[in-house]
Amino acid sequence: MSATELYTKGTRVWIPDSEEVWKSAELMKSYKEGDKCLSLRLEDGTEMENPIDPKTNQLPFLRNPDILVGENDLTALSYLHEPAVLHNLKVRFLEYNTIYTYCGIVLVAINPYEQLNIYGEDIIYAYSGQNMGDMDPHIFAVAEEAYKQMARDEKNQSLIISGESGAGKTVSAKYAMRYFATVGGSVNDTNVEEKVLASNPIMESIGNAKTTRNDNSSRFGKYIEIGFNHKYHITGAHMRTYLLEKSRVVFQAEEERNYHIFYQLCASASLPEFSALAISSAGHFHYTNQGHDIFIEGTDDVADLEKTRNAFSLLGIRGSHQMEIFRIVAAILHMGNIELKSSDREGDSCFIDQNDKHLILLSKLLGVEKTQIAHWLCHRKLVTVNETYIKPMSKQQATNSRDALAKHMYGQLFKWIVNRINKALSASSKQHAFIGVLDIYGFETFEVNSFEQFCINYANEKLQQQFNMHVFKLEQEEYMKEEIPWTLIDFYDNQPCINLIEAKLGILDLLDEECKMPKGSDKSWAQKLYGRHLQSSQHFKKPRMSNSSFIILHFADTVQYECEGFLEKNRDTVYEEPINILKASKKSELVAELFHDKESAVLSASGGRSFPAKMNLRFSKKSLPATNKEHKKTVGSQFRDSLHLLMETLNSTTPHYVRCIKPNDQKQNFRFDSLRAVQQLRACGVLETIRISAAGFPSRWTYQEFFSRYRVLMRKEDISGNDKEQTCKSTLEYLIKDPDKYQFGKTKIFFRAGQVAYLEKLRATKLFEACIMIQKVMKGWSQRRRYLQLRSSVITLQKCIRGVLARRLAEHLRRSRAAVIIQKQYRMLVVRRLYCLILEATITLQAYVRGMFARHRYHQMVEEQKAIVIQKYVRGWLTRSAFLHVRNTVVYLQCCFRRMQARRELKTLKIEARSVEHYKQLNKGMEIKLMQLQQKLDEQAKEKKNLLEKLASLNALYSAEVEKLKNEVEKERGQKTESSCIILAKEELKQLRGELEKSHVERRKIEETSSQETGNLKEKITELQRELPKIKEENRALNQKLQDQTKNMEDWLAQKVAAESKKLMAELEEERGRYQNLVNEYSRLEQRYENLEEEITFSKQIPRLRRNLSTPSSLFSDSTDQLSNISEYGDFEETASCTDSVQELDFIKTTTESELLQLQKRVHHLEWEKRNLQAELESKAQDLENENRKLKREVDRLQNIIVGGTTLKVADGEPTNFSTSKPLLNQLSFVKEESKKQHEGQCIQVQADNTEINHSVPKRKEGMSNLFGLAKEGSRMNEEDLRYAYDAVRIANRLLENQLCEHQRQRDEEAYKFQIEIRALKDEIDKQQQTLVQALQLPSEAQVDFGLHQQISRLTKENLDLMEQLETQDKNVRKLKKQLKVYMKKVQDLTVNGVTIVSDKSPDLLQRESRRKLSLQQKDSTFQGMLECKKEDEARLVRTVITELNPESVSGLLPGLPAYILFMCFRYADHTNDQQKVSSLFASTIDAIKKVIKRNSNNFNMLAFWLSNTCRLMHCLKQYSGDEDSSKLNTPEQKEQCFKNFDLTNHFRVFNDLAIQIYRQLIRAAESEVQQMIVAGMLECETIQGLSHGMPAGFRKRSTSMSEKENTFTLDSILQQFNSFWEILNRYQLDPDLIKQIFRQVFYIIGGVTLNNLLLRKDKCSWSNGVQIRFNVSQLEEWLRGKQLHQSGALETLAPLIQAAQLLQVKKKSDEDAEAICSMCTSLTVSQIVKILSLYTPQNDFEERVTVNFISYVQNQMKGRGKEGQRQLLVDTKHLFPVSFPFIPSSLRMDKIQIPESLRLSFLNRV
Repeated sequence: MSATELYTKGTRVWIPDSEEVWKSAELMKSYKEGDKCLSLRLEDGTEMENPIDPKTNQLPFLRNPDILVGENDLTALSYLHEPAVLHNLKVRFLEYNTIYTYCGIVLVAINPYEQLNIYGEDIIYAYSGQNMGDMDPHIFAVAEEAYKQMARDEKNQSLIISGESGAGKTVSAKYAMRYFATVGGSVNDTNVEEKVLASNPIMESIGNAKTTRNDNSSRFGKYIEIGFNHKYHITGAHMRTYLLEKSRVVFQAEEERNYHIFYQLCASASLPEFSALAISSAGHFHYTNQGHDIFIEGTDDVADLEKTRNAFSLLGIRGSHQMEIFRIVAAILHMGNIELKSSDREGDSCFIDQNDKHLILLSKLLGVEKTQIAHWLCHRKLVTVNETYIKPMSKQQATNSRDALAKHMYGQLFKWIVNRINKALSASSKQHAFIGVLDIYGFETFEVNSFEQFCINYANEKLQQQFNMHVFKLEQEEYMKEEIPWTLIDFYDNQPCINLIEAKLGILDLLDEECKMPKGSDKSWAQKLYGRHLQSSQHFKKPRMSNSSFIILHFADTVQYECEGFLEKNRDTVYEEPINILKASKKSELVAELFHDKESAVLSASGGRSFPAKMNLRFSKKSLPATNKEHKKTVGSQFRDSLHLLMETLNSTTPHYVRCIKPNDQKQNFRFDSLRAVQQLRACGVLETIRISAAGFPSRWTYQEFFSRYRVLMRKEDISGNDKEQTCKSTLEYLIKDPDKYQFGKTKIFFRAGQVAYLEKLRATKLFEACIMIQKVMKGWSQRRRYLQLRSSVITLQKCIRGVLARRLAEHLRRSRAAVIIQKQYRMLVVRRLYCLILEATITLQAYVRGMFARHRYHQMVEEQKAIVIQKYVRGWLTRSAFLHVRNTVVYLQCCFRRMQARRELKTLKIEARSVEHYKQLNKGMEIKLMQLQQKLDEQAKEKKNLLEKLASLNALYSAEVEKLKNEVEKERGQKTESSCIILAKEELKQLRGELEKSHVERRKIEETSSQETGNLKEKITELQRELPKIKEENRALNQKLQDQTKNMEDWLAQKVAAESKKLMAELEEERGRYQNLVNEYSRLEQRYENLEEEITFSKQIPRLRRNLSTPSSLFSDSTDQLSNISEYGDFEETASCTDSVQELDFIKTTTESELLQLQKRVHHLEWEKRNLQAELESKAQDLENENRKLKREVDRLQNIIVGGTTLKVADGEPTNFSTSKPLLNQLSFVKEESKKQHEGQCIQVQADNTEINHSVPKRKEGMSNLFGLAKEGSRMNEEDLRYAYDAVRIANRLLENQLCEHQRQRDEEAYKFQIEIRALKDEIDKQQQTLVQALQLPSEAQVDFGLHQQISRLTKENLDLMEQLETQDKNVRKLKKQLKVYMKKVQDLTVNGVTIVSDKSPDLLQRESRRKLSLQQKDSTFQGMLECKKEDEARLVRTVITELNPESVSGLLPGLPAYILFMCFRYADHTNDQQKVSSLFASTIDAIKKVIKRNSNNFNMLAFWLSNTCRLMHCLKQYSGDEDSSKLNTPEQKEQCFKNFDLTNHFRVFNDLAIQIYRQLIRAAESEVQQMIVAGMLECETIQGLSHGMPAGFRKRSTSMSEKENTFTLDSILQQFNSFWEILNRYQLDPDLIKQIFRQVFYIIGGVTLNNLLLRKDKCSWSNGVQIRFNVSQLEEWLRGKQLHQSGALETLAPLIQAAQLLQVKKKSDEDAEAICSMCTSLTVSQIVKILSLYTPQNDFEERVTVNFISYVQNQMKGRGKEGQRQLLVDTKHLFPVSFPFIPSSLRMDKIQIPESLRLSFLNRV
């Protein structure tokens, strides 16, 4: 095509721009040859003229069609050039938030600076096993491609990750390693994958630092080889590091940090274990505070150090070694703070103060002498021919020496840690292949570039050369594979630039030569470079203004290097004396180990970046430098050698490339800087890949894709039948005239760049013309149809209108005649009515007048009579009221007087009370003093006696005088009595008068107050009478509210009961799922045990392993001693084959030891699970108890409300008043007490059971140890007894597990019973509450009757329960009596016949005769539905009925016949009361079924057969167990066939677990059958022909992973597989409910897998594909309805897929559409909806993409949804719904079952 055909009006092109790099513009007019400029219009509407260079005549780059924008692979673009690549990456990054894009074999990863939810395990499993190109670009897709090629081609792989600092290299490498660890997990429990991932935090801690470009920048390169065995499981790993930047240890630029480990240690200084390090904040140390920024936002250094320490422990580095590492790090920090002081004015020497605290801490931490280290940090040793001199150093030289020592210490520590990591990751078995992950620095250019940037760019030159060669090789291989003619593609070869650096007399050689010169300098080296390469190399240039720098033209950019420091950094020297001091460390073995050269290698320290290689020292002796030439290697030569080794490794592997791009320098999330992105794209080789692809045939389509896409361009004569290849060839010859623009391959058509865009343009034009034609025809057809409709409508309207007018005229005539008649009749009627009205009025008036006069006379007589009566009553009332008034007044006066007296008395009592209280307060605390006074009184009593004796004598003296005085006093009294009596009488009279006056005053006051109070009372009475009707109305309203609230309360209680029931059902489902998961885990462990058993039996065949029978008791003790030395992470791979070598015998021994340890761990784990289950049971019991307490509190609240008359707020929030009801309260309290007692009894029972379990398990374990002779503590076990110890431990573990299962089952049953009883109690309480509420609405009399009625009903119910218990006890007594009679008869028969027989015959003869008699009796008697199986025939029975039974052989017989046969054998064992036979037959049956399941794990037919038989056997055990609930539907004959002696209900639980295991295995088998059909049948199959169109495929569609044959699965294949499942399940007559559950799970898997693939495939998110998915789902729905399975819940599992299909079909433009999407997609999460909208891809130009604003609007509308689970992107397809097995009794009698002879069971005797 010519330029004039391409550059037409409306064509969009790219023009250069200084800010955005490239801008889009549109041609205003078509281009013609000879035009000097193009008229363009930019996207903002600006018009401009773009000049055309007359020399090159280069036109602007063409822009790709919009349909190709946002492609997953850049090579799928029609126009391949820089602006197209940049625009596609920008659109995907900003509009789709997609960070990964393919560019041929390269994965371009753009750092989003935000944590994305695209790296979970569900995403890993979604990409696992998928072909590259089928799913959206992802780091997991590249990792899966490498893993798949390793497994398919058996060739080592490499994942090369490169990019600038801050581009996300480390994160990409981390996620790739996580993918390998998840997909290729170790076979055994060695946890190698966890160790591999654990190395990441360690390496980030010691090798990453904050820079101005990245907060977690890797300052070294690393190559990790992840090893795999022949089964492609991880066995180990190995790490190689390159170019550690040691200069960062002593210097950091502004806003940068040192390595993370320093800041983590300083942040954790407060921990007690770090107290001896004497460290503080990082701001206090010189080596960590130079960047003035010691914190990183969003980073917790303390938590990171904890992760680092955990990783150390996981990798086997002991705590002591960890502390030594931290001591060395702290010592480096203290070394940087040592102060160097000048000792003279000239500054030629310096010294360190001996009391410097940092010097003291350094010597203490490293265990060296502080005087020595202080001396040699300030001095150096010079060696001459004859003497040795010690020369002091200046302060600057000493500082450099100190920094060199610090860098050297850190470098050695880094290398030691890497070596320990490699030891921990070393492979435990032989490595078959490996995948290498290279995380290396990208191309660097700064303002000042030195030796470090030179080495980095040299490494990138080598990697770019390898990349170019690999890309070129793949392009040529593709052409050769398709057998098309090709020419050599010209690509950029950077070998001259590499030769300039590494060839002979290159830059590195000249640098090493200058380093050997005694007086070599950077300037002299620069002059040598100018003289050698300035004229001979095109890639070397000299700057104009500098003589100490040079320029190299790299592939990515031109870089100017400064020569200053090159020689010093290349020499990398350090003095020997400080190293020797560190070697002699006394305290730390690690320090001595770091600096001890075991291989006579010389250590060195770096002034810049270095790598783990040998280093040079300046020695004090003359003879040392000549010991080994290898020791003289410089940094440059060592780096060159390590780089060559790396390139050899990469060339021997298949490389996979990841190029990380940094979108902006501000670290802002989802911000794209086009200028920075273009620089990196040019530097990392992405554009070179595009150029190589564009040079050949970049666009490649299969014939089918081309035919589907461009069938509209094909002419009728070009179509040649079914030969699509010939059709495509004919069409292309017609469409594209130039044959060089395309080539036909074997399976594909190859196009030059731009041809697909031309075809798309032709297709769009053709579709546009077709649309115009369709519009023209449709518009003409619609207009003609509209005209005919209008004409027909007009004719119809005319006809109808004329009819209406005629009908109106006839109606008018009829109405006129009728009006005349009506007027005549109406006038006559009005006159007659007027006459009758007047007549009636006259008569009525007369009657009323006469009656009025009569009533007037009557009323006058009545009034006179009533007046007399009123007078009589009024006079009587006045008299009574006066009397009552007087009486009330007297009573009131009495009350007032009594009140006055009472008040006086109250005052006196108060005074007395106060005095007593005061006395009590004064005497508080005086008891002790009283005791002391009592003692004093006792002492004084003695003195008193003495004093009394003295007083007695005195009394005798004065008695005479006293008698004389008495006589005188009596005389005086007689004279004064008369005068005193008169005075007293007068005083009393005055007092009585005063009191009388006071009483009169008080009486007047009382009368006044009484009159006022009576008036007030009358007023209150009137007011109360007025308020009385209001109160009545309020009472009525309250009663109405009470009724309403009782109804609301009933509704509330009903809702609460419903909610509780739903909650309990959900808990039941959760418990069922959890239990089934435990059953699955148990089956996995059992499988593990069987594998170990096979291995042990294999090891028994080796003659070297013999058992020493003399030491049987030391089995367990020796094994435990040996196993204690094994690492907790250690476990070994199971061996599948063996040879006779000694190495394999040793491997078996170590494997046996590890398995013993694993079994021991498993027992502890089972015990832990048991404790967890017990705790869970106790928590549930506690929850039920809390719920019961809540109900009790509600009942108490109701009771308090009823008793106290308080208010209760119900649903409406209005208070309700309750009246009291004594009978109901009594009934309620009785119910509460009864429920409380029952609940307490249940709790006590649960606790008793738990304690019994806890006590019984240790005793049983001890009994097992005694049984097998296992010593608790003992000596070590010898090697030959290991396998026998393993047998003993395995048997003990099995028995322990059986006991644990039994206890677990009993606990579950008891818990289930308790739950049922608690539910019953809850129901009873709810009923009581309802009856209580109903009773409260009744009147008081009815409430009493109601309460009595409830008591009577309760008592009758209890009596009935007691009667039922008595009946059951009577039945049991009768049953026991019958059994006793049978046993008595047997005993009598034995006693009669036994004596004579025993004396004459041997026991064997007796047994044979008894069997013969028994068989004769059986032949004579009728068949009772039992089969006798002899002990020696038990294995034969299991082999015939289970192990070797083919389901096809019993297909025409009774379904479940093997289950019936086994059950009849169980019945006979029960009939004979042979417990041993029951146990052995039961165990052998279970083991045999499990072996069959294991052998046929993927055979759906066999699994369905044994699931049916297991369920039937389980139902028979339950049906014939004798339980009344289970045997309700049994016939009388079946009830007689129930078990008599044994209770086999415990075995029912074991068969239930087995059925769960078979069901899960059946689902896995069904999933494996359907898995490969789902994506092809549901997404890729074109069920509606012509609806979808193929899109251009990129390079990934033609990658090596796509070489496999294309599948041919369709939707019909899935339906046929479903029909097969349906036939098999119905053939064996599985329960319909169980079949529904199976198909529900299968449909869930189909919906989940389909939706997951849709979410990860951009090419399938289109409108046409949504229609295809909806049609496919409708076909599945139709199939379900045809099989009557639409009620199984399978359709509900497809709801997310249906809504996703609808989301692809609906409109996605306006806000109304967004709201419709939010209301429609209820089963999809927010992440899934946003992902589908982002991936939506139009299939042609007539559709529009979903805008970013629309997607953000949908996100905002969905913010109200619950956050739980809304971030989940993929569906968990591993989820299994809990299964339930409904009990279905069999109507078939055991004695009616016929056993065919084809089963060869003649050895069974019918009983």
